[in-house]
Amino acid sequence: FSERTMYQPTYSTGYSGVPHGLSAWPQGHTYANTDPIGMTIPSTFTTTTYSNIPPGSPIGYGASPYSPLTFDAQSEARTFEAPQSLPTFKSEPIPAAALQAIRDYNANQPVPVVQPPTSKVRRNLSLAKQVAAHGSIEAWHNHVPEQAARVAMLDAICTATTPDEALLQVKAMIDVGNYLWAYMYMRKLAHKSVDLCYATVLKEPATLLPVMYTPTVGEACQKFGMLPMYPRGCYLSIQDKGRFKEVLEEYVMACNNVFKDANGKPQLDCIVFSDGGRILGLGDLGAWGMGIPVGKLDLYTVCGGFDPRRTLPIIIDAGIGDRQHNTARLNIRDHPLYTGIKRDRITHRCSERGTLINSLYYGPDSVITEFMSAARELFGKHCLLQFEDFNSNDAFPLLDIYRSKYLCYNDDIQGTASVAVAGIMGALKLKCPQETNLIGALKRQTFLFHGAGSANLGSINLLHKEGGVPKSRLHITNSRGLIWKTEDGSEGSYRNDEQKEYAHVGKLDFQSRNLVEVVKHIQPTCLIGAVGVDPDCFTKEVVEAMLDCNTETDGRQIARKTGERPIIFALSNPKTQAELTAQNAYAWSEGQVIYGSGTQMDPVTIAGRTFSPGQVNNVYIFPGLSFGACMCKAHSIPDRFFMVAAEAVANSLDSEDMEADRVIPRRDKLREVALNVATAVVLEAQKMKLCDAFLGQTEPEVKCNLRSKMWSPSPASKI
Repeated sequence: FSERTMYQPTYSTGYSGVPHGLSAWPQGHTYANTDPIGMTIPSTFTTTTYSNIPPGSPIGYGASPYSPLTFDAQSEARTFEAPQSLPTFKSEPIPAAALQAIRDYNANQPVPVVQPPTSKVRRNLSLAKQVAAHGSIEAWHNHVPEQAARVAMLDAICTATTPDEALLQVKAMIDVGNYLWAYMYMRKLAHKSVDLCYATVLKEPATLLPVMYTPTVGEACQKFGMLPMYPRGCYLSIQDKGRFKEVLEEYVMACNNVFKDANGKPQLDCIVFSDGGRILGLGDLGAWGMGIPVGKLDLYTVCGGFDPRRTLPIIIDAGIGDRQHNTARLNIRDHPLYTGIKRDRITHRCSERGTLINSLYYGPDSVITEFMSAARELFGKHCLLQFEDFNSNDAFPLLDIYRSKYLCYNDDIQGTASVAVAGIMGALKLKCPQETNLIGALKRQTFLFHGAGSANLGSINLLHKEGGVPKSRLHITNSRGLIWKTEDGSEGSYRNDEQKEYAHVGKLDFQSRNLVEVVKHIQPTCLIGAVGVDPDCFTKEVVEAMLDCNTETDGRQIARKTGERPIIFALSNPKTQAELTAQNAYAWSEGQVIYGSGTQMDPVTIAGRTFSPGQVNNVYIFPGLSFGACMCKAHSIPDRFFMVAAEAVANSLDSEDMEADRVIPRRDKLREVALNVATAVVLEAQKMKLCDAFLGQTEPEVKCNLRSKMWSPSPASKI
C-alpha cells in the first residue's frame, strides 16, 4: 500500500484504506474520528498475491470511484500486504491535538486531479442550442478568438494542487478587485477537481462564497456566454419538448462527474432548475441564467453537505425577452455569444389574475410537467426539485400546482420567507434573551411589510399560516401605498389575490403612500423592506417614527429600559438598492434599532459599541432544509418545514452573535446552522409522518446520523 492513503469519509464494513482523516495505518492502535466508530488494525499482515490485474486498477472497497490506491508497475502480478480478516470496531476518540495535527498536515498536501473515464456518450440535446450548433463546447470556445484566449489564460492561471495554493491564486485576483476573474477561476477549479475546489472554499467560505454566488454571480450571469463554458449544467429547450427524458438521460450518461451506482445508473439527490426569467434583481437573462442553479448547488455542497456529483443544475430554455426585460437594458438575445434559443417567450394574460404568464408552463402537457415527470422517472420520487428565479407571475401558481405532487419548493418564495422570519425571531431573542417560545412570541408583534413582491408575500403568509399571527397584525404596501380592501373585497388597492388576502380592511383616511404616515397609523414593531427599486426609502423620519411608536414617550431612554427596540430589515439586493444602510440605521437611532440586511453590511460603532448586522440571506435555510428533506426521504415539503427551519436558525445564535447584535448567525457557522436546520426538518417530517427514512428518536440521534451523511471533499492524498 502507499505510505499515505486518503479516502472520502464514508463508512464501509470492508477494509478500505485508512480511518477517516489519517495518513497511514498506525499498526496495533485504535482511532476514531468525531464519528462514534473506530478501527483496530492488525499488527500482522499476510502476503497475498493477485494475478492478471491491469496496471492502474484500483484496490479496496471504498465507495469513491476516485480511490487513489493503484498498481503502478508493469508486470502482471503484484504482491502486497493485506489483512486476512475484517478489522474490529471500537469507540475510542482520537486526541484533539492529534486530530488537529492531521488536519494541518492534510490541508497542505497536493490534491490529485484524477479524471474519471471519459464517457462515450456525446452531448448534443443537453447543450445550450447555440453551443450545440457548433458541435461541442470546445468548438464553441474556438469560434471566437477572444473566447479561446480566455480559456487559455485560465488554463495557465489555474495550476493549484492544494487548497492553500488555490487560495493564493484566487486571492491575487480578489485583492485587486477582479471578482469576475476570481469567479472564472473557481469554475475552472471545480471542473478540474471538485474535491480541490470545495476543499478550498471550506477553508475560507466567508471569502469565497461571495465570489461563487452573490454578489459576483449576478455579473457572471449578465456575461455568461462570454465566460469559458464547462460541461456542468443541462439545458432543456422548448424546441425539444416531448424529448425531455431523452435530454436528461443524455446529460447524466455523458457527464463524468455524475454519481452512478454499481450498475451504472445515475443517482441524484436534488435538481435546481430555472428558466432565467428573473435572475436575482436583474430581470430576464434567459439561458445565461445557468450561473444561478450552478452557484446555488455550490451552496448546497459547501453549507448543506450535498455530494456535488449527486446534484444537477438545469436551465429550461423557453426563450428570452428583449433589452426592455432586463434591468441593465442589455441586448443579450442578439449577442453573438448568447447560448440559448433566440426568440421571445410564449406568453399570455391569465384570465383569473390578469398577469402575463408563460403559456408553455401550464396544462397537462406543459414543459414543467414533462420535466418533473421525467426527473421522477429517472431519479426517483425522493429527488428534490427546487424552483429558482422564475418570474413571480409564474412562481406562485407553479408552486401551487406541483408542491403536493412532487418533492419540490420555491426558494425565492419559501426560503426567503423563512430566513426573514428567522431574522425576526433572532431579533426577538435580542430584545428578550430569556424568551424560549420564539414562534409564540411572533403573535405579539405588529408587522409592516414594505413591498408586495414574492419575498414579502411569502413572509407574511408564513407568519400567518404557520406562526399564527393574526391578519390584523399583518400589513403590506405596494406601489399604491398601504394595501386595503372593502369588507366584501370588491374594491381595493391590491393587484392580485396574494395581496388581497392580507389587505387592510376598510378604506384609508390618511396618506397611505407616505411611509411615515403609515408607520404612525399602523404602529408596527417590525418594519420589513423588500422593495427592490426604491433605495434609501427608509429615511431618518421613518426611523424616528419607528422609535416613537415603540416607546412610552419620546424619550429614547425608555426604549432601553423596556427593551422595546424596533426591528427594521432592509432586504433588497444589491447594497445599492437597500432601503436603509446599517450606518444610518444605527446612527439615526443611537443604536436602538435592531437591524438586518439582505446584503452584507460593514460593522458600525456607535457610542463605543460595535454592531455587526446579520445578513438575512436564505443561504441559512435552503441547504439544511433540502439536506434534511432528502436524507429522510420526505414525501413533500410543507410550509411547516420552513417555520421549524427558521426557528432552528434563530436558536443557532450564540453569545458572540448576540453581543454583536446579529439577528442571524455569523457566516463561519453556515455548516453548523445547516445541520441544525436539517435536524429540525427531519424531526418535524417524522412527527408529521411525511418521510420514508427514520433517522432517530431524539435530536442528538438525528443530528449524529445526518452529520455522518454530509459530504466533504476527499482528504488530500498523493499517489
